Amino acid sequence: MKLYNYFRSSASYRVRIALALKGLPYDYVGVHLAKGEHQQSTYSELVTDPLVPMLELDEGARLTQSMAIIEYLDEAFPEKPLLPADALGRARVRALSQSVACEIHPLNNLRVLKYLVKDMGLDEAHKNRWYSHWVRQGLESFEQQLVRGPQGRFCHGDVPTMADCLLVPQLFNAQRFQVPLDGLSKVQAVWDACMALDAFSLTQPSACPDAEA
Repeated sequence: MKLYNYFRSSASYRVRIALALKGLPYDYVGVHLAKGEHQQSTYSELVTDPLVPMLELDEGARLTQSMAIIEYLDEAFPEKPLLPADALGRARVRALSQSVACEIHPLNNLRVLKYLVKDMGLDEAHKNRWYSHWVRQGLESFEQQLVRGPQGRFCHGDVPTMADCLLVPQLFNAQRFQVPLDGLSKVQAVWDACMALDAFSLTQPSACPDAEA
């Protein structure tokens, strides 16, 4: 398999974690979003929407959208499942995952931040204020979902699930943008448990082969 991804992309990081948790080998193909490599023909001709990540399977099929890729991996390689066995558990893990993928991330991904600066005229301080507001609000909601749900070391119980694959990259970016994380004790505890595992720590942006110094 080949994973086309950008080292700082939280969506890409999600898939790297999932592949690592399942112990699946893949070729790392860097696509530098900040340099516009996703819009160059060498990449845009491979996908209908020039975004990352994109997972190219051995037989040539190309998968996009991080959650769809993760669920495909869980179905195709059922060992070390990333979704619970019970229907209620799967629904909760999907809800937690979508809280990040659908509620937090779309407001703060790179193309949105670029639009705020280039087209809306926001300066760096106001852009960061936008980012911090929406990320903090989303993480507070996530914290309450953790408080009210089944307890464990991770988002859902004592083994990592797709929800952890989604949460950790969002927290990584939150720290990069200096979003205050005080009062999010459950979220912080999940972060600590996840980052103690190689699947999370060795796939983080700074560990990627194309990471910038």
